[in-house]
Amino acid sequence: MSRGRFISFEGVDGAGKSTQVDALARTLAARARAALRTREPGGTPLGESLRSLALGQDMAPMTETLLMFAARCEHVRQVIAPALAAGQWVLCDRFADASYAYQGAGRGVPIACLDTLSGWVQAGIAPDLTILVDLDPAEARRRRASARPADRFEQESLDFFERVRAAYRERAAQDPQRFLVVDGAAAAGVQSQAILERIAPWLD
Repeated sequence: MSRGRFISFEGVDGAGKSTQVDALARTLAARARAALRTREPGGTPLGESLRSLALGQDMAPMTETLLMFAARCEHVRQVIAPALAAGQWVLCDRFADASYAYQGAGRGVPIACLDTLSGWVQAGIAPDLTILVDLDPAEARRRRASARPADRFEQESLDFFERVRAAYRERAAQDPQRFLVVDGAAAAGVQSQAILERIAPWLD
């Protein structure tokens, strides 16, 4: 059995990632493709517990980073790697790029630390495609305010999210073969069409 495809979705909080995860999951289901929808931090019982801690309690930046990578370690070994080996597609709402954007650019954790942790935790697993839903942080904040109460990350300043966005865009520019950048201000259907066009060769 051939290995499945691993697609991650990234962007600032409120950009519309989850909408695109759902849309692609429906598209794959309509084409009889087995797809697993998951998220980070989370994806496993332990990961979900660590998510609650990370999103709800104040902590030092390195503590936050270690929690994120602990959740990712369980996620990779228990969920992502087995699903890919079984031929499933994995659609993940955030993965390692989020650590570089949020903990690295946002919190100031040294990139060398993130590189080391990624090497330990990912066990050679990396997305085949990363979809970056790019949106101005001020607009993302307006969307979040009308949708749900803010968690610890969502309460951060616009300056924090500007750094996060800049880090995402820089990573996309450095690895254009892996990244697809879609305009988060565009209609959801337009974004979904761009994603479908990118993955079309994998579906034929």
